[in-house]
Amino acid sequence: MKALAQSLNLNVGHILAGILMACLWGWFAYWHVQAFLIANDWSYFYLCISETLIALCFLVRKCPKSVSAAPFDWAIAVVGTFASFLFIPASSGILPSAKYAVIAGSVLTILGIISLNRSFALVASKREIKTSGLYCVVRHPLYASYLLTFTGYIFANSTLENVTVYFFTMGCMFIRMFREERHLSLDAEYLRYTHEVRWRLIPFVF
Repeated sequence: MKALAQSLNLNVGHILAGILMACLWGWFAYWHVQAFLIANDWSYFYLCISETLIALCFLVRKCPKSVSAAPFDWAIAVVGTFASFLFIPASSGILPSAKYAVIAGSVLTILGIISLNRSFALVASKREIKTSGLYCVVRHPLYASYLLTFTGYIFANSTLENVTVYFFTMGCMFIRMFREERHLSLDAEYLRYTHEVRWRLIPFVF
């Protein structure tokens, strides 16, 4: 009975997360497609594509072999993942050329998604340990791409609201990263992987 209740709770969690994701993605896509059409700024286009792929991967991800049932992990994962959908294009920024960092980060996100394929996870879980593609360079290439993308975004779209979303999203991301590693480190294969690929986000730095 306990296992059944846990399974039902996880299914309800997936459904609610999907509904929330769809609503926020619609809001995000609307504003960024409009900004692309008006300003012909390709950073908005690439960011919209990469975030759309994240949303699609969430919908078609594999069933996990194990998943954290901790409410905190679920809360930080859902809020941290979807908070970036609250970014809104601004008319100016303190460093307009940072839009190229957004494009580069978005391309890395797309490559990271290709490397991860259907092993995409929202909450700390084990599906398939990925060691190929960008995962040969750092252990969290998607998070690395988010760091580059969103940092570039706030410099190119400098508003108090965007900066607030940025720091909140980055804070959640770092918490998620360590919680995910804690969960995955229960697996011997992942522990071997951490010894082979030492860097989490930035090669030779962190």
